[in-house]
Amino acid sequence: MVFPFFWMVTTSFKSPEEVLDNTSWLPGEKFYITFTNPLGEVEEVEVLDAPFEGSAEPGKRFVKHLSGSFRGRKEWLENRQIVRKVWLWENYVKAWTTVQPSFGQYFWVSTVTSVLTTLGQVITSVLAAYAFVFMRFPAKDFVFMAFIATMMVPQQVLLIPDFLILKKLGLFNTYSALVVPWIAGAFGIFLLQQFFQSIPRDLYDAAIVDGCSRFGFLWRILVPLSVPPILTLAIFTFLSTWNSLLWPLIATDAPDLRTVQVGLSYFSQESGTRWDLLMAASTFSILPLVVLYFIFQRQFIQGIAHTGLKG
Repeated sequence: MVFPFFWMVTTSFKSPEEVLDNTSWLPGEKFYITFTNPLGEVEEVEVLDAPFEGSAEPGKRFVKHLSGSFRGRKEWLENRQIVRKVWLWENYVKAWTTVQPSFGQYFWVSTVTSVLTTLGQVITSVLAAYAFVFMRFPAKDFVFMAFIATMMVPQQVLLIPDFLILKKLGLFNTYSALVVPWIAGAFGIFLLQQFFQSIPRDLYDAAIVDGCSRFGFLWRILVPLSVPPILTLAIFTFLSTWNSLLWPLIATDAPDLRTVQVGLSYFSQESGTRWDLLMAASTFSILPLVVLYFIFQRQFIQGIAHTGLKG
């Protein structure tokens, strides 16, 4: 499970040539250097472990040109010309500045949409789950099953209807297009409904008898008792929104409304994929999620345990 993350981080520090070298696990195992050839071109060369065949300088250090006008050529190189490049920290600078407008803008859009979507999802799910557990109204079980049934509908089936509704409402290319469709969901309602059912009904009845209103019971008693599952829902929602790619591509086409995941796709073009820059961008894109998980790790585990969900 950890190995893909290890490969992502180590690859982010490699040169493009070293990325494609399957024998190199860590940066610098087969190291590359910068070299100015006789034409004044700055190129990269690979340091060979042994002299090439037919060379007249046995025991000397040789290199293979990887770029420039002398690409593929092998020759002897003086030690004083070698500048070892092991960990290429500049890959992160290139990854941050290569795409337009910048990854800073993508981070801002992803942060705003993820936070607003998470707040909306938590509020609507708490209210709906409370109604399904502690309130009585006609066809309550049927309505709840209808909500659960929507979880079986693939999101791809709804893309065209959702997009048409978006256009009719004039929300295309707005922050609302990235937030409003996701502020309510069946999964969040189901998750909290499972936990609310574990709260004794007598606690609700006693609060009402003592003069507490329905909303008073919800915000003063039920919500404080439900912090772990609510944080679990918040983490799930934040993760899914941050990692969303398909919907931001459909709902927006303005560069300043692109999310982090759309920004990552710019490193894969028809001409090829810059794996070194893609892995660098992936590393600092996943960092907020890792920090978020470790901060709320205890609450996340408690929420899964209390709701009875497994997997």
